[in-house]
Amino acid sequence: MDSFEINKIIAAVLMVALLVIGIGKLSDVIFYVEEPETPGYTVEIENATTVSTSSSAKEEEKIDIVALMAMGDIATGEKVFKKCAACHSIIKGGKNAIGPALYNVVGRKVGSVEDYKYSKALAAYDKEWTFEELNGFLKKPAKYIKGTKMAYAGLRKESDRASVIKYLNENSDNPVPLP
Repeated sequence: MDSFEINKIIAAVLMVALLVIGIGKLSDVIFYVEEPETPGYTVEIENATTVSTSSSAKEEEKIDIVALMAMGDIATGEKVFKKCAACHSIIKGGKNAIGPALYNVVGRKVGSVEDYKYSKALAAYDKEWTFEELNGFLKKPAKYIKGTKMAYAGLRKESDRASVIKYLNENSDNPVPLP
């Protein structure tokens, strides 16, 4: 290939680039659009009360906890708990690991294990670990108690949550009667 051929190729590329830029400039002149003074749209919303929605959702959970607990069984709970065993111990007198020991957890006050340093959110959460609380927490811990340092995604399946709750309840000196 001689230099004349290379010059023709470079000239063709430059002409295409100039043509594209020229058409863009020409279309801006032909199709002029005025920009608004303030970009965006005003969205008007009515004052909504989300408090009543969340409280009704919690009441709904309390109502169907009996049906939920009927879905689970202890043997499945023991299998599913193996995911939790990486951070928690379930044996009587078990030591705290990354997470607190969970023996006697059902019916216990949240954040009450003596020699474990809880996150501020769990330490301030003034409730007991009931079946309903455990169900909500195991579903998605970080969403249920915002600020918890438990970095677990949660258990999606209702039957898995019910099974784990039953297994936790059985690992206790005085298991709480099932609802």
